[in-house]
Amino acid sequence: MRIETEEIAAGVTLRLLARGDVDALCAAYVANRKHLQPWEPVRPESFFTVAGQSERVHGLLRQFAEGSVLPLVLAAADGRIAGAITLTGISRGPFCSAYVGYWVAADQQNRGLASAAVRRMCRIARDTVGLHRIEASTLLDNTGSQRVLEKCGFAPIGMAPDYLHINGAWRDCRLFQRILHDRDPVL
Repeated sequence: MRIETEEIAAGVTLRLLARGDVDALCAAYVANRKHLQPWEPVRPESFFTVAGQSERVHGLLRQFAEGSVLPLVLAAADGRIAGAITLTGISRGPFCSAYVGYWVAADQQNRGLASAAVRRMCRIARDTVGLHRIEASTLLDNTGSQRVLEKCGFAPIGMAPDYLHINGAWRDCRLFQRILHDRDPVL
């Protein structure tokens, strides 16, 4: 699957994760550790090391080659990683769906990067991956992410109690979906 690099904001491109991103990704997670903590699972210390990110990137790229994950990064012009967006659980056949998750670095907030990345990922999911729908979830109090999803055409579809283990506890989440097209699935 070929994913074109696209500039989504001045100096920030959205592109496929690469093996060469390990150092920059590690630096981004270290710099944004406190910023991301309320919204993510508890991470082992190894996650914040080059070795840990190398293993993670290798796994994501293997899953990409298998067709089950699509990992993209928001790359700043200076080589820093400004965020990431990933389709996971890519399913074919009658479900023809995936889940989207994303984050934007603390120093890159309020630039429209999350909205631009989600819009672009929806186009890729529809036109390149051939998906029918994308699902997303947010913690109940993550109104910023809820606004991003709604601006990008996602509709709320319910609330799931104890849905994700985030920041050390099971959390209730709002569920969203976006229908991308109504064509029959490719079998």
